[in-house]
Amino acid sequence: MENALLPTLAFVALALPFAAAATAPTLTRFFGHNAAWVLVFFPLAAFACLASFIGDVSNGILAVGGFDWAASLGLRLTIRIDGLSLVFGLLITGIGALIVLYSGSYLKGDPGQGRFFAFILLFMGSMQGLVLSDNLLMLFVFWELTSITSFLLIGYSHKSESSRRAALQALAVTGGGGLVLLAGLLVLMNVTGATDLHTLLELNRPDIANPALILPMVLIIIGAFTKSAQFPFHFWLPNAMQAPTPVSAYLHSATMVKAGVYLLMRFNPVFGAMPEWQIILPVFGGATLILGATMALRHTDLKLMLAYTTVASLGLMVMLTGMGSELAVEGAVLYLMAHALFKGCLFMVAGVIDHEAGSRDILKLGGLRRAMPLTFAAGLLAALSMGGLPLFLGFQAKEEIYAALADPASQAFVYLVAAVLGNAMMFATAFTVGLKPFIGEKSEAAAQAHDGPALLMAGPLVLALCGVAAVAATGLTHHYFTSPMASSVWGHAVVVAIDITPHWGLPLALSLVTVALGLAIYNLMIPLRALVLRIETTVGWGPDRGFDQFMTGLVHASARLTQIVQPGRLEIYMTVTFITLAVVLLGAPAWSGEWPSLTLGWPDLHFYEAAFLLIVAIGLFQVIAARTRVVAIISLGVQGFAVAVLYLLFGAPDLSFTQFMVETLSVVILALVMTRLRLGEVDHRGLLSTLGDGVIALACGTGFMLLLLKTMEVPFDRTLTDFFSQFSKTMAHGANVVNVIIVDFRGTDTLGEIAVVVITGLAILALIRLRPARFKPADNNPDIDQER
Repeated sequence: MENALLPTLAFVALALPFAAAATAPTLTRFFGHNAAWVLVFFPLAAFACLASFIGDVSNGILAVGGFDWAASLGLRLTIRIDGLSLVFGLLITGIGALIVLYSGSYLKGDPGQGRFFAFILLFMGSMQGLVLSDNLLMLFVFWELTSITSFLLIGYSHKSESSRRAALQALAVTGGGGLVLLAGLLVLMNVTGATDLHTLLELNRPDIANPALILPMVLIIIGAFTKSAQFPFHFWLPNAMQAPTPVSAYLHSATMVKAGVYLLMRFNPVFGAMPEWQIILPVFGGATLILGATMALRHTDLKLMLAYTTVASLGLMVMLTGMGSELAVEGAVLYLMAHALFKGCLFMVAGVIDHEAGSRDILKLGGLRRAMPLTFAAGLLAALSMGGLPLFLGFQAKEEIYAALADPASQAFVYLVAAVLGNAMMFATAFTVGLKPFIGEKSEAAAQAHDGPALLMAGPLVLALCGVAAVAATGLTHHYFTSPMASSVWGHAVVVAIDITPHWGLPLALSLVTVALGLAIYNLMIPLRALVLRIETTVGWGPDRGFDQFMTGLVHASARLTQIVQPGRLEIYMTVTFITLAVVLLGAPAWSGEWPSLTLGWPDLHFYEAAFLLIVAIGLFQVIAARTRVVAIISLGVQGFAVAVLYLLFGAPDLSFTQFMVETLSVVILALVMTRLRLGEVDHRGLLSTLGDGVIALACGTGFMLLLLKTMEVPFDRTLTDFFSQFSKTMAHGANVVNVIIVDFRGTDTLGEIAVVVITGLAILALIRLRPARFKPADNNPDIDQER
């Protein structure tokens, strides 16, 4: 429905992060790291604005509103708030508020903290705009803004080469995917005629189920895969760990990497029934799940382990989104919410450990439980949810996933196996990160470790407790959040009913198998890590190295291509330009078969008209035959003056006057230029070169002749003629129609032409006034006078 309050509240929620970004450097300069306490009110206020829609959205009320952007094109800046966009918006602003507080302490004393606050808030606003956008082009604009702002955040430590490489890699992959997405959106708009989501999603599936949708579907999928790090684009996400931990926590929990998942969920009602959708998403999602979970076992850095489990989790959500079943959508929605809470918490826990204990290497950590009890509690709660154990939101998600994949009608046995194996490996990784640093013998780091200050601890504790509260109030969670979200993804009303009671039968058995496998992998982590490392070393190549090779090859190919197409010789540039022109002029009618009908005959001319045509021909011949440049210039002027007289004879005095002026100036200016050059023979080319240039010239001339003849065959449309004749005097107050057109109706165009002529004249003047620069003779050879 159109909601009168929507433009105010929703656009306020959208504008608040950008307003905070504008004030962040100034506030940080005055308050230092305590500026976080001030800046946090901006995302909290945005959260409150969005929270005001919870009641309506939970009752199935869709809120859409906005204002005209380009009314003549039918484009509007519109915002859409339904279950999907609302939950994403609340996660972005809610977790974003905690990240702002966390950053205040984590980056305390950093001289660039104000800049960091500005970047993270710009990132928040960009992601917020992405999920709230209803207009497809508006969605794309914010999509690209997330790529740009994430580039700034990942490359925050810009003096580090690895940070710069990671930032450029993320920008190249996600930016390239953004261009593919733009192409997909434009094709989709052309096929369906819809420029916004609410129009597109209101179309019935039979109305839009046609082969023309395959191309936009594939393009949109590629764009989403690059952003959500799906195989083979997964390599940029672990490398993005070069960013500070607050960025990693935010990027992996609620923002950047989930943008692709959001896009796929958003378009699921459009493409979900297509067989290609139900093949591509599960296949690539399942492969990403196994790859990410396996690579997580290989590392000992807490952030890298969590990064690869994020890759695996994104693959799981993509796989479920493409399964084409209601239960799978419910599982994807539940897992997305659970993942946002436990992954944001675990990343913050890893940051607290690194900040207070001085290391993120799991091999150097242990016995931190007594020194960091609050951090231990938060990490353990998040690990229990990520492991999918009872009484946690992660358990409900896993149960719903297994219920969807274990359905005999789904024919998804291979995906069920992938889900069990992936979840088992993520179970082991969760407890390696959330439990192992706190138990066992005390490490050297434990001697100096302690829980962080309030700003640092607020985030992980709140997210851990939210994961518990979501299950404690299961009915409210489903009513207000998961059911509306699943309904938006599925395209019809969905009621999520799972509670703390497990799905008895095969789903519960699979959960027990997952836990057993997870415990086994946890206990065998060291040999398994060595095995994965050995396999990776044996393979010796991957997408990350392939990206470097691709970029190196691209740079070399660009340099080589530049040497070919930009060699610095004007002759080559002009030859290529005229060859291209000839191909266009002659190729188009040859391709379409639209040749003019050539009716040969001698026109009925007066003797003076024939005389000036003869002068034109003589001038043309003299230009070609001239042996010096001055003679060629004068001959070209004679030809031009003859054409000007023809314009006059055929009733175009204004055009004739213009031609006279152009020819006069051309002859004068060219003659002046020639005085600065050596006036030797005109043509030093050989016979073959002369013939080649002659062929090109004839081809261009013939092309223009055929184009004009074809144009003359089209019936004359007097619409513009009548318009200018009727309104030149009443609107522009001028009787000379030609002058009125040039000065008034085409005033801006004429101004541009004048500017071009002025700039060209200044450039010519600068070239004429150039003087050779003389350099003093070299000390070791005083007889040589070098002149450039």
